[in-house]
Amino acid sequence: MVAQELLGKQLVRCINGRSLSGIVVETEAYCDADVPDLACHGDRANKGRPTERTAVMFGPPGHAYVYFTYGVHWMFNVVTGKEGEANAVLIRALEPVTGLDVMIENRNGRSPLELTNGPAKLAQALAIDKSLNGANLCAADGVIWFAEPSADVPTLDPNQVLTGPRIGMGKTPEPWYSMPWRYWLAGNPYVSK
Repeated sequence: MVAQELLGKQLVRCINGRSLSGIVVETEAYCDADVPDLACHGDRANKGRPTERTAVMFGPPGHAYVYFTYGVHWMFNVVTGKEGEANAVLIRALEPVTGLDVMIENRNGRSPLELTNGPAKLAQALAIDKSLNGANLCAADGVIWFAEPSADVPTLDPNQVLTGPRIGMGKTPEPWYSMPWRYWLAGNPYVSK
């Protein structure tokens, strides 16, 4: 599953010639399955058909799906499924690697442990907003992309990956409320609270 495979990857964001980056330490999957995932925007809204907001989520894969929530926060997702089907992975938390000074400024002086330990926080730290909706995440010459971590970052141990229910499901009915589609690195201090 792509949500697990993204753990340990490095997300890079280029702003004004500066590179901000972090290692993905927590994700959540939202996907089209045999039965529609009622926690997924693409399945919940408009009876599984794209809307203006969710169109990017229906493909092609490898692009950013960025949306605004609660009238306050941007959320950054990776489109992952076959074109025409709503699939995305929410990036929930990063372990900062480069550009900490800019992230701290973007997060109004927060401590390093509070910069990217939640999806809204990491979007703010990396200045992710609607302008990145649809961005190609596979193009290293763009403004945001995924890369393999540098050699000084420890290799991900598969035994370190934990799984559990997604967060913030609100009134989502079962079984989707309890689906164990949240993945995180055990003991990592940057995982969301």
